[in-house]
Amino acid sequence: MDLQSTDFELFGVPAQFAQDPAALDARWKQLQREVHPDRFAAQGAAAQRVAMQWSARINEAYRRLKDPLKRAAYLCELNGAPIEAENNTAMPAAFLMQQMEWREALDEAGDAAALDALNDAVQQARRSALSAFDWLIDEKGDHAAAAQQVRALMFIERFAQDIEARFERMDNAGGGQ
Repeated sequence: MDLQSTDFELFGVPAQFAQDPAALDARWKQLQREVHPDRFAAQGAAAQRVAMQWSARINEAYRRLKDPLKRAAYLCELNGAPIEAENNTAMPAAFLMQQMEWREALDEAGDAAALDALNDAVQQARRSALSAFDWLIDEKGDHAAAAQQVRALMFIERFAQDIEARFERMDNAGGGQ
């Protein structure tokens, strides 16, 4: 194993968006068993520190590979299409209009039924954005378009968190029935 390996190399899986979650789980467990610091107790503190570094690296790779948004962003970065979410917020006009409509709907949502309807629409948009990665990354190899899709999905994820926070405020105010 090499600390400089990509997450895909480390896990021995193809560098593509589509991944088998069960295979990732199994490989993570196998790698963690191989580098567990207790296995290196007889070799001293230095060997245990190295094992802990490996364990941290494996966990980092696992979190990135398991999360579809992080995995897509990582693939874009590896293929020369950095996400640059802090600097690049340019989005298509239709997407921005959708965001504005959702914001208005969230502001006007007076009950749980209205929030549920909005949440359903946002989750559908999330599923659609995720399904685009298979095509953009694995089939088309268009990492620049995939990077834009990652940025769009980041907006969608944040908005979904806003909806969840609104649900929680309703529940705490006793209006969640």
